[in-house]
Amino acid sequence: MSELIEGPQAAIVARAAITGIDGATVEVIHATPTGVAPSAGIVVHPDVMGIRPLFDDLCRRIATHGFAVASPEPFARAPAEVFGATDPSARLATLSTLDDAVQVGDLVAAADFLTERDGVATTHVLGFCMGGMQTLKAAASGRFARAVAFYGMIRIPDAWQGERFDAPLGTVADVCPTLAIFGGADAFTPADDIAGLRAVWRDRPDCEIVVYPDAEHGFVHAPERPAHRPDDAADAWRRTLAWLGTA
Repeated sequence: MSELIEGPQAAIVARAAITGIDGATVEVIHATPTGVAPSAGIVVHPDVMGIRPLFDDLCRRIATHGFAVASPEPFARAPAEVFGATDPSARLATLSTLDDAVQVGDLVAAADFLTERDGVATTHVLGFCMGGMQTLKAAASGRFARAVAFYGMIRIPDAWQGERFDAPLGTVADVCPTLAIFGGADAFTPADDIAGLRAVWRDRPDCEIVVYPDAEHGFVHAPERPAHRPDDAADAWRRTLAWLGTA
């Protein structure tokens, strides 16, 4: 098991709400260190199953490193039979209906929430799986100082493609300084796609790609998964904290 190691600060976690650009109410996890002012904010995009106890704990752990954290539910607008499904297939089947302007807008709104609520001047973004893909898009929004994308899809699988749900490859040239973490055995991020991202970033020394050769999809953030690789996960977290300026 290799969850993110806890930092030196105590932290609390609760649920709050933000308003999306379309007026929708979006539930967020909100975590903050106690007894100290946060050094920066981090917006966390969860995987396709959204905010749940796994991410309550992850956000709290991030907050122990001195960050204010907000993680919005990506399927806040989905019908009950999709939002409440315990199997990922229901959510995966609706990905083509998502709107990037709304989804990235929620991440920006979460950053604004941290600025207003916790007084942070700088906000970063990170995400996992589908959230890693959306992080690559949000990193080009101009709102975030740094980004970390964990195994985010660079090209969208055919079944997920929609009119307003685009592949990150079109905007990754314009990202803030971004760390992209991949597994070499991840079918969602084949070697050709990673090579395409490298080509776009070849003149971006402030962007970095790290590939763990034997890792499959989802090897870092969910220790209960068979794909979890404790040593690789620990190294990925170490790199992430260093990227965000805490190590």
